[in-house]
Amino acid sequence: MTGNEELAHRFEEHRGHLKAVAYRMLGSLSEAEDVVQEAWLKLSRTDTDDIQNLGGWLTTVTGRICLDMLRSRTARREEPMGDTQDTARAYVPDPVLRPLSHIDPAEEVLQADSVGLALLVVLENLTPDERLTFVLHDMFAVPFDDIAPIVERNPAATRQLASRARRRVRGATPSAEPDLGRQKQVLDAFLAASRAGDFEALVAVLHPDVLLRADSGALVRGAAASKVVQGAKAVAEQALMFAPFTQAAELVLVNGSVGMVNAHRGRVQSVMGVTIVDGRITDMYILADPARLDRLEVPRPAV
Repeated sequence: MTGNEELAHRFEEHRGHLKAVAYRMLGSLSEAEDVVQEAWLKLSRTDTDDIQNLGGWLTTVTGRICLDMLRSRTARREEPMGDTQDTARAYVPDPVLRPLSHIDPAEEVLQADSVGLALLVVLENLTPDERLTFVLHDMFAVPFDDIAPIVERNPAATRQLASRARRRVRGATPSAEPDLGRQKQVLDAFLAASRAGDFEALVAVLHPDVLLRADSGALVRGAAASKVVQGAKAVAEQALMFAPFTQAAELVLVNGSVGMVNAHRGRVQSVMGVTIVDGRITDMYILADPARLDRLEVPRPAV
């Protein structure tokens, strides 16, 4: 094995970890892949003799790349572009999908979907520096001394960044139902009510203050455009509007929780993830952006 082949082999051992870091940082599977590829390019151009801890070095490099992307993303959103604020509020991160039968806790720990959509939405509202510090320290146990140079702060200030991010995350992520069986019961009830056109049954399975985020992408206009809808009755009305598309809906694991994929004539129309608290849906996250759906790995329907 040549030096380059050995380096490539060592890098591959860290690829899954690096993709998980980048996915939590960016909420985008395609961007996470791009970040991992850029990390490899940086490694291949670096004298590795001075690298004592390859995993730590790669994690730090990945964090730097993600931070630059987050800062660029934030700068673009601050530019006046009409209804940019509403579109940003409706943003739904890329979901990671698994078949509903794929319930192996030992394996799920290694999957990028061990972080829920609710948390990714909250992370989207942090500043780039807060997000990087929270993800690296709280999710991947990177020491503050290693994070500080990335955000150009001293360790004490970096610790404060993480503390501020932690408070915001805790305040915005309710204690959701962890049991997949009970999650499935709620989703089954939602689907049954939707397919039957039963408005009252739909309202009953929704929390009174349920919040729906529907992300259809920048190019979709009209009734299917990106939107944020709040309240059980308003969300139930939206569900009935798109009820015809639920006839072929399949339950799947969406970021480790029960959700569903909507397909029509063999083409995926949307993916929905939910947060369930005390037997009711409190949050719904619908991705209907055609460009992003085309890039997803969608589980085959159950036979």
